[in-house]
Amino acid sequence: MRSWSSPDVPVLPAGGPVVRVHDTATGELVETRPEGPARLYVCGITPYDATHMGHAATYVAFDLLNRAWRSAGHEVRYVQNVTDVDDPLLERATRVGVDWVELAERETELFRHDMEALRVLAPDHYIGAVESIPLVIDLIQRLQEAGAVYQVETDLYFSVTADPAFGDVSGWDRETMLRVFPDRGGDPDRPGKKDPLDCIVWRGERDGEPAWDSPFGPGRPGWHIECSAIALEHLGSAFDVQGGGSDLVFPHHEMSAGHAQVASPGERLARAYAHAGMVAYDGEKMSKSKGNLVFVSALRNSDVDPMAIRLVLLRHHYRSDWEWTDAQLWDAVDTLDSWRKAFSLGAGAPSGPVVEAVLAALADDLDAPTAVAAVEAWVAATLGDHGLADTSDRDAAATLLPVLDAALGLAL
Repeated sequence: MRSWSSPDVPVLPAGGPVVRVHDTATGELVETRPEGPARLYVCGITPYDATHMGHAATYVAFDLLNRAWRSAGHEVRYVQNVTDVDDPLLERATRVGVDWVELAERETELFRHDMEALRVLAPDHYIGAVESIPLVIDLIQRLQEAGAVYQVETDLYFSVTADPAFGDVSGWDRETMLRVFPDRGGDPDRPGKKDPLDCIVWRGERDGEPAWDSPFGPGRPGWHIECSAIALEHLGSAFDVQGGGSDLVFPHHEMSAGHAQVASPGERLARAYAHAGMVAYDGEKMSKSKGNLVFVSALRNSDVDPMAIRLVLLRHHYRSDWEWTDAQLWDAVDTLDSWRKAFSLGAGAPSGPVVEAVLAALADDLDAPTAVAAVEAWVAATLGDHGLADTSDRDAAATLLPVLDAALGLAL
């Protein structure tokens, strides 16, 4: 599948610090020590609607990780999937009377444009579920050989107990898993399952639904195994960071890890699991089911500066849950105006401490709010109380603009 076009990223003269991220599995900050390229997998969209701010917050968050690694001197290998066949997509296509392939292609293209506008660096491999079906079939066969797959009617299920590390990603107890599972695509009450938490890896053909030939009969992949297969193919085991929204901790990341770890015994799928918080609007988590969505494309089409959208996102720590408001957007527009005024002067307050503060903040669990605050302090010092520049650093703008671009993704 075609990805989007990445912006050019300035190469910074000095390497940034070692990057640390909060690992959900351990609950601790961990240093990332890539062996060779830094390897990142971020779960992508199910393309049945436009990109909302919850999506944007997640992909901007892991864009910061990509950039922090680059600032630290690492090459980055980044993989993202697109779940371009799944129940929500098929249901919406039926509801609006559109071919599901056409719907998926349309919304994926819109997502590409949104990511380009927000200056999110493109993945090296952007893989759709449909094109990954041969990889999924191969992985299911490996799980069958390990005795970890069984059949219920025309469907195949993965036995979660086959992975001794099952539960390590989320740290949840069984009671919590059982409570959440049905709300996130699980079917704990289905007759014939060996364990209520077992998840489907191959969905046998249903009337009116797309299906592909396989050694198990016609059907399509389950959700979790799609990411396992793509990640193993393009990153291998024990890659550096698995990323996504916090609503993917369980069951998605737990199950994906289980598939991979049973297929490759003794190897973890990822060394660390990092998760972005949820974005609310009108008092509830932003979600398609509730309809309380703020779309990136709608703002872009209203001539809102995409850098203002990105700045709103950067002002919230990626792991925090927060609520979008229009007031935040308009404040970001005003902030960018003052930043551009300060940078247009060329000279300004000393830039060295700002460069150090920005790179250090982003290396410390992607702390964009602290990085933004350092820039805001420089702008205030540069403009001064009377709008006059402090000319102690005549090359301040030339020094800082590439850092804002490379580290924060803000092009002014």
